Amino acid sequence: MFKKAIILMVISAFAFALLNVFVKNLNQFNVYQIVFFRSLGSLFFTIPFLLRNKIPMLGKKKNLLLFRGIVGFVAMSLFFASLKHLSMGSAVSIRYVSPIFAALFALVLLKEKIKYLQWLCFAIAFSGVLILKGFDVNLDGIGLFYAILSAFFTGLVFIIIRKIGNSDHPIVIVNYFMVIATFFGGILAISEWMTPIGMEWVVLFSLGVFGYFGQYYMTKAFQIAEVNQVAPLKYIEVIFTMIIGVIWLNETYTLISLLAIFLILLGLVLNFAVKR
Repeated sequence: MFKKAIILMVISAFAFALLNVFVKNLNQFNVYQIVFFRSLGSLFFTIPFLLRNKIPMLGKKKNLLLFRGIVGFVAMSLFFASLKHLSMGSAVSIRYVSPIFAALFALVLLKEKIKYLQWLCFAIAFSGVLILKGFDVNLDGIGLFYAILSAFFTGLVFIIIRKIGNSDHPIVIVNYFMVIATFFGGILAISEWMTPIGMEWVVLFSLGVFGYFGQYYMTKAFQIAEVNQVAPLKYIEVIFTMIIGVIWLNETYTLISLLAIFLILLGLVLNFAVKR
């Protein structure tokens, strides 16, 4: 089962990497229009799933579900904005510091304890962010701000999902997120709407496909193997994204930026190991 979980996590990471590359390649569209199509595309999967399995769409903890959707929309918009300014590897790596923000939120809001070794892991990860900011001359400050803010709100999403717990089906939670993101993304995109041409329609709707299957296969992996075995594998997304970016979009990385990304991932993986 563990081998199957690895395969599922690799597929998930590759799907998310393709999503990142396609978003990066859609620079001609504003962020909210990209959010709109990415979310709308996923609804073609979530709504039929809920209807087919006769799962109530409105869920039980409606206020928390709405809050999760709004915060998730903000986090997604900020991450897509960061991709317009940063190399994909840098943006994805910085977004992945979200578990650190989640731990801090849990400390303040849920009164959970943070182990001393975890603080060391946090320091290692944030040292990578500081190296990117201080020594990588190619790094865009605005993009860095968007990526860190996206990680902040993503960390808050983790806490909200914890509060929802098992009272609502995971697809109900995702569906709320996609409906809210589709609504707000569509409204905010109106002022700068640009009608897609030809294959642009396919690329935009494919964002929802990659996003849904990335989430689906990751969930399946967590269901059939222990979390501590498969969770660190999600960081393969960074490697896939960087490789595809170099080959497809001719992105380049300095030794300093590679060191910084390595420190971010090292801190996150060590944190997960210490926590478990």
